[in-house]
Amino acid sequence: MSRPLITILDDEPEIRRILTDTLEEAGFRTQSFARAREFEASLNRVTPDVCLVDLSLPDTDGLALVHRLALEQGAAVIIISGRAQVQDRVTGLELGADDYITKPFDPAEVVARIRARLRGGPRTVATTGNSARFSGWTAHFDRYMLEDDTGVETPFSHAEGEVLRLFLESPKRLISRSQMQENLGGGAGESFDRAMDVRISRLRTKLREDPKNPRLIKTIYGAGYIFLGDVTWL
Repeated sequence: MSRPLITILDDEPEIRRILTDTLEEAGFRTQSFARAREFEASLNRVTPDVCLVDLSLPDTDGLALVHRLALEQGAAVIIISGRAQVQDRVTGLELGADDYITKPFDPAEVVARIRARLRGGPRTVATTGNSARFSGWTAHFDRYMLEDDTGVETPFSHAEGEVLRLFLESPKRLISRSQMQENLGGGAGESFDRAMDVRISRLRTKLREDPKNPRLIKTIYGAGYIFLGDVTWL
């Protein structure tokens, strides 16, 4: 089995060196880039398993890049940034990032976060198909696209797709926060809870749910979430 490929996009040479050395010692393959142009060109040749992306880039808006990656790539996206404000983390997660690590960071934590993402991936891809029909919608996980019953399509991110797939694989069953963490990876605590809240909120918006009375993704306060639709895998 080939080693997972991690791409690193950061314009600081020392950061790239530390991450490359640490990740390769931990058993990963790496590619590193100082410019978004080179990084994006590489994606035409190979899809990495995880992308590590800095937000402060000299040749593009890092948040816009994260959003494009989340919509167009099958890789997980982890932001590594010196922007430590809560709003920066929330914005990054809302735009589709799977995780957010602030600088300065412990390289061992980066390895642990990557391994958590890679552990989460296979469990959410499981034994079902690539498309599922429910409540007038079809979710196409191979294209990261929601299609309504008139054929109108709405893209969803890799991170949102992981949550949606988890719900569709366990309809009408309570899914606790701890089960979500176990299946999707990520550190426990407020940061993980906030990331899940953001993803679920964005899924509800894309499914045209009433935020005050959602009919599909119900919050069971103090317990978790339950998906109420009937699901047919295609």
